[in-house]
Amino acid sequence: MPATASRPLRAHFRPPRPSPGLLPRVLSPLVADLGIDPGTANTVVYAQGRGIVVQEPSVVAIGADRRRVVAVGRAAQRMIGRTPRDITTIRPVRGGAVADFEVTHTMLRCFLRAAHSLRGWPRLVMAVPAGATSVERRAVRDAVLRAGARAAVLVDEPLAAAIGAGLPVEEPAGCMVVAIGGGTTEVAVTSMGGVVAHTSVRVAGDDMDEAIMDHVRWRHGLIIGQPTAEALKIELGAMRPCAGDRTSLHGRDMVTGLPREMEITAAEVREAISGPLEQILTAVEMTLSVTPPELAADVMDRGILLTGGLAQLPGLDVVISERTSVAAVLAEQPQLAVARGVGRLVEERALAGRLLHPRRAAWS
Repeated sequence: MPATASRPLRAHFRPPRPSPGLLPRVLSPLVADLGIDPGTANTVVYAQGRGIVVQEPSVVAIGADRRRVVAVGRAAQRMIGRTPRDITTIRPVRGGAVADFEVTHTMLRCFLRAAHSLRGWPRLVMAVPAGATSVERRAVRDAVLRAGARAAVLVDEPLAAAIGAGLPVEEPAGCMVVAIGGGTTEVAVTSMGGVVAHTSVRVAGDDMDEAIMDHVRWRHGLIIGQPTAEALKIELGAMRPCAGDRTSLHGRDMVTGLPREMEITAAEVREAISGPLEQILTAVEMTLSVTPPELAADVMDRGILLTGGLAQLPGLDVVISERTSVAAVLAEQPQLAVARGVGRLVEERALAGRLLHPRRAAWS
């Protein structure tokens, strides 16, 4: 992992490289193709023949003048809320879209360099939200091309998650996937290698963190940071009451400005995240309501597959099952389902050719 770097940030901002002609064709057998899941919270890179080689937070720490990179990934994440005035931590991917093009390009360039040791121009399969606009898709494709990719093919995130979870996506049968990440929730029903019905909402783990921060601020007069809110969500965010359902937290008092400690219960955390949770449940119901009847029957038989980091929230599968009357099942290593899906497309050329049609010309 490229932990730190002192090189100027502007050094990475070069105009798009002209077509390198014959050289990439000569190097292509030597350069592993890559699959990337550029999530709001984490970026995961799959290298052909090696599996997952990069799994880092999507965070960059840069100088306040934006001229130098201080840290990328896990090292930058540890700096959130702890930096001096001349350093800023940035999450350049927000809500599944590129929020800061230059910093996204720099972050991806670092991750691509860590993923393949040979110099060359790798080809990429990249997951994007199914609800991403054409402008957002073009922005993420341009970012990886400038970061050093020779070609980039985009695949819808729910389809990639279904492939990674081993669902029979090419069969004429419905498979429902709910991918809940840091910035977006993707709900989709797939059949015959494509997405039949989907709902994409920009509500996910980050919104729950903000809801917890707001709750603690206005209910208890205590200011806490995003890392503390995320820790509370993980520790006390279970959808059902459990033993030991309280913990202490530290923050800054809104009135005195001094550090203060207090206790918070799991019931309060559940109350705080109920708003974002309701929007996620509504998205699942909306997708089921527009699913063709035959595919809806398949979903009833097969159940709903939950993927993404937030899917690991204890009891979330039970809540979704009760709300929809359809069994919900947590995927194995749900946070890696999308990365395994794009990885399988990288490894299996024939599968990629069938599912990425008519974009397969870029992958031939």
